[in-house]
Amino acid sequence: MRLTLCELIFHENLFYATREAGRLYETGRYLHNYALTYALGLANAPYFHAKQIPSYKEELQPLNERGIYVTPARDVAVRYDLVTFKYANNAYHVRMHRSTRNTPTFGRAKEISVGSRFEFAVLSPEPLALPRWIRMGLWQSKALVKCLGSAEAKPVPAEEHVASLPLNPLDLAGGLRIYDLISMPPSSLVENARLNSPWLQAGVAGRSVRLPDDMCYRFP
Repeated sequence: MRLTLCELIFHENLFYATREAGRLYETGRYLHNYALTYALGLANAPYFHAKQIPSYKEELQPLNERGIYVTPARDVAVRYDLVTFKYANNAYHVRMHRSTRNTPTFGRAKEISVGSRFEFAVLSPEPLALPRWIRMGLWQSKALVKCLGSAEAKPVPAEEHVASLPLNPLDLAGGLRIYDLISMPPSSLVENARLNSPWLQAGVAGRSVRLPDDMCYRFP
């Protein structure tokens, strides 16, 4: 198995609503591995969904057959901008009933600023050609994909260790013991996860990167 460590550098503000507090929509400090997988072009979804229901299982399952997996991304250097916007004719709006009061139709978005950086890993049986530029988030923000290095990941016997990157607990076979929970849709992630499981270990970009050996896209 080959492990490729990547960095994501945003050239436009990134926005997606991880948390909503009244009219404040806050973008989290992690990127979900589902979103990354689609953004990298490894999985595709139809532009139009008649029922607005995601089909993660049908669209991500083929990657399991190819032995490809993308981890969630964590922030390396992140800054925020607070932006006020009007709903206007935006397709993503709040339906408001008529009222005798003059209620403003605006919101505030806490967006990840230009220049913010994230890191994640891609596992694949062979070297994988990744796009140089991708788009993510509600505004389809442009980001540069920078490969920090790629190396053959060697299997390590089952022991208790802390994973080098955030994980999606749904994609693990088990063994999760201690972790920091990251609450975000469509499923929560974990950081500083200590597991007792077989591992993959690779020396990439002057670092030793260790990830569970049993990760794949799983759907309970």
